[in-house]
Amino acid sequence: MGDALADAVFREAAAERRVKRVPLSHLSIELGHLYMEDFLAGPERLRALFAQVAPWAATARQAATATGKARISTCFLIDDYFSRFKSPAQVIPDVLDAARGCGLEIDYVARESSCVEAGDVPLARLVEDRLVPDPPPETNGSRPPVTESGWLCNGQRSPVSGAMEAMGGFRRWAPPVQNAANRHSIFVDVELWDEGPRGRTWSCPYLAAVWQLLRLGMLRNEGEPVAVPEPSTGEFPDDWDRLPAVVKINPKAAPFSAYRTLSVLANRFLPIEVAVRTILSQVWPDPEVSRQVAAAAERDAVDLPDELVGRVQYVFT
Repeated sequence: MGDALADAVFREAAAERRVKRVPLSHLSIELGHLYMEDFLAGPERLRALFAQVAPWAATARQAATATGKARISTCFLIDDYFSRFKSPAQVIPDVLDAARGCGLEIDYVARESSCVEAGDVPLARLVEDRLVPDPPPETNGSRPPVTESGWLCNGQRSPVSGAMEAMGGFRRWAPPVQNAANRHSIFVDVELWDEGPRGRTWSCPYLAAVWQLLRLGMLRNEGEPVAVPEPSTGEFPDDWDRLPAVVKINPKAAPFSAYRTLSVLANRFLPIEVAVRTILSQVWPDPEVSRQVAAAAERDAVDLPDELVGRVQYVFT
């Protein structure tokens, strides 16, 4: 027994952790979001939306392949979180037909509620655990952490006018200050969630940030890939909860996740995406995942920005 113990090798549990890789395209092009009002406006509305997207998607493909071959996939996100309308069996075929009528092929369809939970993986909570807020200089910790307040910002908020300072006297109003301001501040304060009788409701910008992290291939749960695309059978269920988180429509599609993302969106999404970038700038990705993606980018001769926000691009129509 003593000899067996002497020969035993003890390892930290973390040292045995394995992080699986995910295949990566060079570029993931998002061909839009679909909300209830867009669908209920009828097929003409869908075609009009895709007609606006088509030339920009073509330009993105041309730019990505200018220096050689590139793996490019397309995706489309449907809101089934804030409002559920019709069924996947009714909605998805109409979306695919409208896109094809404008010369667009949708490789992957995803549902927004999967950014909250995909299968048994709580993706929204997973990302919450990786938030590392950017504290303003000379703060004293009196402001509640983002995990308690549900608010995240990129600098110092204005103090409450008339508030009593710690050593006496009243604090006068002062402007908010961006931490990394370029001469003048652009201060952004983002609500990540609110709490109600039915529990937590995640905000649209927060779920869009989770969506971007999925498309960048940066999320794992205990080392395992999450929201792995499932091939379409050609038929879609009548219940959104029975639809996989991400459905692979095109069997020949390049990988869902990519080194870079491009979202072609209506300009009404601009404020939301400003908030998304604020959130992404304060997400600390898994170091092993970051190492894997960086190594893959080097093998593919891809110039990959270190910061996540540098990998996310937009066209607003």
